[in-house]
Amino acid sequence: MTTPLRGNRDFRLLWLSGLFAVLGGQMSSLALPLLVLKETGSAVQAGAIGTVSVGAVLITMLPGGVMADRVERRRLMRVCDVGSLIVVTALTAAVWSGHVPMALVLLCAAAGAVIGSVYGPAVFGLMRAVVPADQMGTATARLQARTQTARLVGPLVGGALFGIHPALPFAAEALGLLLSTVCVALVRTRSRARAKAGPVFSRRELLAGLTFLWGLPYLRTVLLVFGLGMNFAFGALTFTALTAFSDGGTSGVGGGFVLTCVSAGALSGALLAPRIRPARHSRVLIVATCWICVAAAGVMAWISRPVVAGVVCALCMCLSTIASIGFLSKLLVVTPEERVGRVQSAAGFLSSMVQPFGPLAGGALLTAFGARWAFALTGCVLGVSALVVTFARSARTEPSPHRAEEPTVPQEPGTGTGTEPETGTEAGTGTEAGTGTDPGTGIDPGAGPARAPAGANPSATGD
Repeated sequence: MTTPLRGNRDFRLLWLSGLFAVLGGQMSSLALPLLVLKETGSAVQAGAIGTVSVGAVLITMLPGGVMADRVERRRLMRVCDVGSLIVVTALTAAVWSGHVPMALVLLCAAAGAVIGSVYGPAVFGLMRAVVPADQMGTATARLQARTQTARLVGPLVGGALFGIHPALPFAAEALGLLLSTVCVALVRTRSRARAKAGPVFSRRELLAGLTFLWGLPYLRTVLLVFGLGMNFAFGALTFTALTAFSDGGTSGVGGGFVLTCVSAGALSGALLAPRIRPARHSRVLIVATCWICVAAAGVMAWISRPVVAGVVCALCMCLSTIASIGFLSKLLVVTPEERVGRVQSAAGFLSSMVQPFGPLAGGALLTAFGARWAFALTGCVLGVSALVVTFARSARTEPSPHRAEEPTVPQEPGTGTGTEPETGTEAGTGTEAGTGTDPGTGIDPGAGPARAPAGANPSATGD
């Protein structure tokens, strides 16, 4: 008899570990650029934090997946937590002393991103061993809800602490990482790959996840269209809304309302997902999300009101989050256990690589054609994506769950949960994500210690 998630001790520990780490990371994600702005007065240097983080993530995401498949995953997570704790503690001490070199800030941003690239795939690999396949959808939805809640609360708390003293948000993150380390150390389940063949960072190993995804037409089509195309277009859509409803920068109320609605929609989707069992209806949800986004772009093109834009963006984000949770659940159960890290990091890489360009495209369209045409043209891109996922033959046939031939996850004596699940039962998705949070990629890893750059995505999947 399958143990309910509420009775799964190791899952509860993973959930708590991620809560502490993500909440601390969200507090410092706001405080770090504010710190640079306070110390240097340069918006360019403050913006460099996000650039360094995104660049480091993209460079190390695929190697991080290889590491997650080569090293026992719980041990790897503990090493990442301790590494992050050391980095954040050093930054806290520097801020408290009143001397913060820009090089140290950039180093901390890069280190957090690199550690997160390793930690995220390890989390999903360990969760595959902790959670049975038929509970994967509920588990990833709970991880997603946790991450979205932290994203709503974390920046507010971080901003308040920064106002008291600039070192406090980073001290709070260090405390969160310490608690996260303790939770991971208490997890009993072990998860490791069956075989360790070939050089660690060979071309074959680095591309193994991409090769697996490309070999399954359904995964390939959904990731290219729903992950890349929709992620890019929705990023442009939300940036256009943020700019258009902020009255050219004279007021942030309208744009801020839209972004708040986006976050609320993501949280609502994560909370609703367990009731819907999205893995059983993942294709329907993906198609519906695409067409709702097309409709949202059309509505915003003709009704220039922040309230309307916020409501339709929240609806898009809610559906997209549910669809992404369904997709990640399916991705996890169709992937062989020894490849989970590489496949998850490859899916995140595909979606993350277009994130920086969505807002840039939205800004260019807004400058060249004005708000109405920017929304309309973005809607056309969304429409092409919707047509492909609706009518493409490769998007109609979902792959079958992978069946493990033999147990691969040893457990400490005396434990009653966390055995390697048979993946023949279809789960009823996340990361992230994380990714944070991308359609087609699943959850934002979110349980990791990385300091993720902020941004609006059509889905919550990596963090």
